[in-house]
Amino acid sequence: MESFPQHTQAILDRVNAVIDGKPEAARTALTVLLAGGHLLVEDVPGVGKTMLARTLASAIGGTVARIQFTPDLLPTDITGVSVYDQARREFEFKPGPVFANVVIGDEINRASAKTQSALLECMAEGQVTADGTTYRLAAPFMVVATQNPVEMDGTFPLPEAQRDRFTARISMGYPDAAAEATMLADHGGGSPLAGLGPVVSVADAARLVEHVRGIHVSDAVREYIVALGAATRSHPQLRLGASPRALLQLQAAARAEAALSGRDWVLPDDVRTVAVPVLAHRLILDRRAGASSAEELVLSVLADVRVPAEPSARGR
Repeated sequence: MESFPQHTQAILDRVNAVIDGKPEAARTALTVLLAGGHLLVEDVPGVGKTMLARTLASAIGGTVARIQFTPDLLPTDITGVSVYDQARREFEFKPGPVFANVVIGDEINRASAKTQSALLECMAEGQVTADGTTYRLAAPFMVVATQNPVEMDGTFPLPEAQRDRFTARISMGYPDAAAEATMLADHGGGSPLAGLGPVVSVADAARLVEHVRGIHVSDAVREYIVALGAATRSHPQLRLGASPRALLQLQAAARAEAALSGRDWVLPDDVRTVAVPVLAHRLILDRRAGASSAEELVLSVLADVRVPAEPSARGR
């Protein structure tokens, strides 16, 4: 796809122009989009979590929906509801906000587990089933959810099945002094997204995702991914390691990383680059074994598992 570098660079430029000083977060968000996955942005309030999601959504010319998760939110507020039409004397399905190309779930851990579960089918299968009828979601489809890991009052931790459906988790962190000064100068007068249109069309975005799916993965790299997963499952400091779904998403994210690096084949380094954001949030630590953090354990697994020889060209 000849236009791939131009389109992806345009998206990155847009995100970096709005979110000052966070190029790694912007690249990971784009990687998840290209991998056909979903992104969890976890950090304290006010560091740009929702703005990152809104900027990425605005960069592609598709539909965008924002859901503010609250304790009283119902599953049908997300997926939609069947309403009885008096004139036609039949039920009609009214689609919910999940029927958009990019769905922004703000403070997802504010809603109950029952409401959070409304996203499980959407995120895994790209569809909604209501009253026995299945409705396909838009393509591309991406959920970008935010949550605050510090303020726990009135929150509901994400179920394991839900966390496993997020391709990657990132933390924004505070910008450095220079980036913060630039933010004050450039964005102090209003929304940085005001008047900005998309940089690629939704059809272009769908083609970018399709292109990434065709990136070649050698047998050696696949075996390396499997070995990483097996190492997390047998790690003495983990109660729960990476699932088969996690390895599929690790491969998809590595494909996207390879494509962003200008290659049509995946290197072990691509897998290592995306391993921490893709795997860490899925692991459950065994505190009794003195585990420190999931991120450090992923780095430990990467250090312990032998890296295969890198293929120098497609098909090798």
